[in-house]
Amino acid sequence: MTVLTDIPEKWLPVVLPIKKKKKAGFGGGKSKKKRTEEERRVKANDREHNEKFQYANNCIVTSKYNILTFLPVNLFEQFQEVANTYFLFLLILQLIPQISSLSWFTTIVPLALVLSITAVKDATDDYFRHKSDNQVNNRQSQVLIRGSLQNEKWMNVKVGDIIKLENNQFVAADLLLLSSTEPHGLCYIETAELDGETNMKVRQSVSVTAELGDPNNLASFDGEVVCEPPNNKLDRFCGTLYWREKKYPLTNQNMLLRGCVLRNTEACYGLVIFAGPDTKLMQNSGRTKFKRTSIDRLMNTLVLWIFGFLVCMGVILAVGNAVWEREVGSLFQSYLPWDPPVDNFMFSAFLSFWSYIIILNTVVPISLYVSVEVIRLGHSYFINWDRQMFCSRCNTAAESRTTTLNEELGQVEYIFSDKTGTLTQNIMTFNKCSINGQTYGEVTDPLGKQPKRLDFTPFNPLANPDFCFYDEKLLESVKVGDLHTHEFFRLLSLCHTVMSEEKSEGELVYKAQSPDEGALVTAARNFGFVFRSRTPGTITTTEMGRTVTYSLLAILDFNNIRKRMSVIVRNPEGRICLYCKGADTVLLERLHPCNQELMSITSDHLNEYGADGLRTLALAYRELSEDEWEAWSESHRCADKATDCREDRLAAAYDKIEQDMKLLGATAIEDKLQEGVPETIALLSLANIKIWVLTGDKQETAVNIGYSCKMLTDDMTEVFIIGGHTVQSVRQELRSARERMMELSRGKTEGMEAWAEACFMGNGMKDGQEGDCTTGRGSKQLHCSSLPPSASGDMDSISGEFALIISGHSLAHALEADMEAEFVSTACACKAVICCRVTPLQKAQVVELIKKHKKAVTLAIGDGANDVSMIKSAHIGVGISGQEGIQAVLASDYSFAQFRFLQRLLLVHGRWSYLRMCRFLCYFFYKNFAFTMVHFWFGFFCGFSAQTVYDQFFITLYNIVYTSLPVLAMGVFDQDVPDHRSLEYPKLYEPGQLNLLFNKKEFFICITQGIYTSVVLFFVPYAVLSDATQSNGVPLADYQTFAVTTATALVIVVSVQIALDTGFWTVFNHMFVWGSVGSYFTIMFALHSQTLFRIFPNQFRFIGWSLALAFGLHTKPCKNVQRSYILSRHNHKLSVSFISFYVINPIQSSLLVYLKENYVWFSLTKNCPVKLRLEDR
Repeated sequence: MTVLTDIPEKWLPVVLPIKKKKKAGFGGGKSKKKRTEEERRVKANDREHNEKFQYANNCIVTSKYNILTFLPVNLFEQFQEVANTYFLFLLILQLIPQISSLSWFTTIVPLALVLSITAVKDATDDYFRHKSDNQVNNRQSQVLIRGSLQNEKWMNVKVGDIIKLENNQFVAADLLLLSSTEPHGLCYIETAELDGETNMKVRQSVSVTAELGDPNNLASFDGEVVCEPPNNKLDRFCGTLYWREKKYPLTNQNMLLRGCVLRNTEACYGLVIFAGPDTKLMQNSGRTKFKRTSIDRLMNTLVLWIFGFLVCMGVILAVGNAVWEREVGSLFQSYLPWDPPVDNFMFSAFLSFWSYIIILNTVVPISLYVSVEVIRLGHSYFINWDRQMFCSRCNTAAESRTTTLNEELGQVEYIFSDKTGTLTQNIMTFNKCSINGQTYGEVTDPLGKQPKRLDFTPFNPLANPDFCFYDEKLLESVKVGDLHTHEFFRLLSLCHTVMSEEKSEGELVYKAQSPDEGALVTAARNFGFVFRSRTPGTITTTEMGRTVTYSLLAILDFNNIRKRMSVIVRNPEGRICLYCKGADTVLLERLHPCNQELMSITSDHLNEYGADGLRTLALAYRELSEDEWEAWSESHRCADKATDCREDRLAAAYDKIEQDMKLLGATAIEDKLQEGVPETIALLSLANIKIWVLTGDKQETAVNIGYSCKMLTDDMTEVFIIGGHTVQSVRQELRSARERMMELSRGKTEGMEAWAEACFMGNGMKDGQEGDCTTGRGSKQLHCSSLPPSASGDMDSISGEFALIISGHSLAHALEADMEAEFVSTACACKAVICCRVTPLQKAQVVELIKKHKKAVTLAIGDGANDVSMIKSAHIGVGISGQEGIQAVLASDYSFAQFRFLQRLLLVHGRWSYLRMCRFLCYFFYKNFAFTMVHFWFGFFCGFSAQTVYDQFFITLYNIVYTSLPVLAMGVFDQDVPDHRSLEYPKLYEPGQLNLLFNKKEFFICITQGIYTSVVLFFVPYAVLSDATQSNGVPLADYQTFAVTTATALVIVVSVQIALDTGFWTVFNHMFVWGSVGSYFTIMFALHSQTLFRIFPNQFRFIGWSLALAFGLHTKPCKNVQRSYILSRHNHKLSVSFISFYVINPIQSSLLVYLKENYVWFSLTKNCPVKLRLEDR
């Protein structure tokens, strides 16, 4: 086994996290497996050898449960939620007879309903995961076993097996390509399932194995691969093949990853390196970070407060119980002793506390969480179904990929947007170019005759008919044979990674990894330099009608650090040349000193192109002698074979040869704005949303796009440009910008103050008048309070429209720990911010910076893989399904096809979702406090004995039947204004940003209203019914009458309240509101009917028996009657009011009564004594 010290440095970033995890506590059998993964060793055609390392098999398991584990595991997961655990705790309390005043079903019914709904959802999701796993695991693959190809299921494929793939088949595991039916060991793959890109990519086998195309030869192959452990880096692979006492370096170009599809290749063979969960596809399928909304966080805080309030109420009533038992209950211990194990008033109070915790628990209803999820699900479907967010051109609908962030869409303050493909179409067209100091493609005078589109067909039969260009001078330069022009287009036809497919003679289809490359190669094609085909060692072109095949000696790859790409080719005459294209910032500094004059002219052209909003590249070349090529080739070969720091060594080799080049010119590609982008940005700005553009383009291009899309306007007070190269210069520029903002803002404020003073004096008030002493000073103080702060003061009071533009090298300094506060304060005072030449990491850092310092809701939107980190960092991530694959979409929370749909997502769906959720929460807390607090007031009239006001069926059904559907209808369908009004008046969006509709203040207002409602609901019926009698002196009401009256009033009041709160009525609102009221009366009459009592006497006990205390009265024995009740005395006759008798059998028994002072003792049976209090009237 290889120890950590033997691992190449290149693998350390992958391996070290594994080691740290083991230090954190990995142990047992798993630690052994982790240690073997410090380095992977795979021997071909030797399963016994590979099984010693216990590598994962190729079976994929994405499901979470099976039939046996579903119930325990799912319940365990659900009880990780604090709310579910809380209600389980209450259920356990209700099973204790000494403290429970409610039957267990009042809690278990709603709890079981919630758990069942969640379990059904989880089971459904897992069923589809099982179905998908079975479909994938049972796919067939041809595996080379004992010298012959045999069909095996994917799940049975092992590391070290050799697999045969045929055209259009999926790759079963991560394979090392050994051979192919194509020449030079080439094969073509499509990686749409990995990165969303549909263009073909080429892969090539190691030259030494390329000829092992026969199964007999492959059966004898016993090479060993030593490589990095499993990781999630799709674009990287580092390993070495040891075979026949030689070693061969392996790169990502030699690998076929699981999830790819073999295209345009008859067959190929590969060696399984990573299988199943170790494949890069599965390594990248980890769970994304769970995002929570600000309302979720506030709701959790409020629930904790409510629980604290619940405990306080329980303490108050428990103290009341202690006082009552001590002062009153102790007087009758000889007649009515405490039930065991109660032996003193303190223990009675302790039990009473828990009883009231059970009774009052509905202030935190379990149905709240289920209702919130149902509402969010409805909002998500509305987004998916919105036809106005459907793009017919690309047949793509908007998709809500999460259900937890909908209301957060109504609170966004900052939008971070990519430029290319997000604001623009990412459909590139060759627009202008500069060749040897001469610019081409300029548009003629707009007032004159419009130029005619060039027809390339007579000149070049292989030209693309869709290519548009208007400058005849460039075509004439090509025709006359200008050497610089020919070399310019020769570079474009050779320096690229485009794949060509010739469907018929002359009908070429280019498949490029980026639209930029496709546009440049198409331009070269139309101007007579046609790229035809490529092999690993050659590139074939047609130059001015003549077929030319170049030997491809080396490709110097493009990456985000190098920002350039080069190829080294040998022409048929033997001339070796390096062609390079890349960003002007890195390429111009690598030119030979003799290019100074041309570089100055070309730089001016580049700036002009950038100002026009075009994407630019610089082009250069260098001729190499045979000796120079041989020397560099040897150093490149050594770097390529290195097992440690291979990438750094290759980068150094590339940098060494890419020097002293000659400038050819520059290209300018137009990427047009998407439809509706300027209008969308203008509308979002009116909604007080600040938009930041984070782009890799040069400053001039980004600024021009900023003006085109109306992020930057001529009406802005000032636009600040930060371009310092040192920490000190960046700090000084930021400070100067802040000082200038405050100066301009102060001048504006002083001007307004002078105008106000002039108006004030014009009203006839003089300095010496008495009225000026108060009014004048008050006005002056008001102005002073709104003045901008001093240089060291608060930037939030800045007034005026400012913009900030900062380059990537300046942003790197601004993001340092000691500078970030200055950068944030300056940037956030601006209406628009544009960051140029930024890396994907810097995009994410900017988003995290705003989240850290501003505590505002952020939204990131992008379309490419370089936007994924930004999308995941923001509170809300939006993916554009555009030209750069679907990686951004897969990482996003919401996706659609056009940037313009963002205005509808935020201003309509986001605002409605926030409004609905806030109204739902306010009403939900109101109705539950109105329901629960009645029990609290009743405690003061029942001797604090934890007697409930309502019957248990009403308590059970209140939140899940009587009041659940109306509030759901409001939460799903309600709206204050139609969608077009939301877009016409974007200021309506601001309440969400300011969090005005649901906050701590609004919460206290709604619970205060609920408490007030409970006071009215309890005391009004009590005052009416407690002294009411019939004409014959018999009491008009009993306990059941009071309970039903209060419950009926409650249902009617909360139903009327939600009817008043509903702003938009649909058929569902009418059905649910009035249907809930009707269902209450239907259920009430059914539950209180004697028919049900006769059928189910043990289940329906609350049937409203009234009792007059007379010695001759006979009744039925009772069970579990509460200890304390209210009596009323009318005409010197005692009668019992507000008493419920729970009948358990038809045996009659005489009522025994004993009167003493103001209390009456009576017993229905020997074991059921009840103490009643007489209330003097």
